[in-house]
Amino acid sequence: MHLNQGFEKGLNPDAYIESMEKNKEDLLHIYDHFSLPADEAFFDEIREKNLRAIVLTEDWCGDAMLNIPILLKLSEATDIQVRMLLRDQNLELMDQYLTNGKARSIPIFIFINENGEEVAKWGPRAAELQQFVDHSRAALPPQDAEDYDEKAKEMYLFISKSYRDNHDFWVAVYNSLKEVLMNA
Repeated sequence: MHLNQGFEKGLNPDAYIESMEKNKEDLLHIYDHFSLPADEAFFDEIREKNLRAIVLTEDWCGDAMLNIPILLKLSEATDIQVRMLLRDQNLELMDQYLTNGKARSIPIFIFINENGEEVAKWGPRAAELQQFVDHSRAALPPQDAEDYDEKAKEMYLFISKSYRDNHDFWVAVYNSLKEVLMNA
């Protein structure tokens, strides 16, 4: 799939959010409570690049719940048009953006220019959040342990709540996106 086709096929953010069945309230909570820093020179620089973004996502994804509202705030400040594609309905494109060459991890943000050429890619999470997730996973018992499923559910609930409430995580996502876009 050509990236311009993917962009045209995608849902606008409002339609995507309206269709959400999971994580909608938490995504909107982050959107409503995150404020961009005063970064006007950066916003102007990005605005001049006339970028668009394709987001590979699914509504059940906790990382998407955290990262999408930060992207949307940034897109509003920089005039980046955003379109959402559901990962599981767009595996041909998703498989071009595998994490570590094997995982269909989401969200993936693909930034394209006016010609539909990729100029930057971001996702599925900022480095600080990857460390947090890795640390949380390391505390789990072995997968064959009797209480593994229970502990894994507790861990994912903890991660989701942390994503929703930890403002430092929000800033980490913003800074990570900014770094990628400055190099675009």
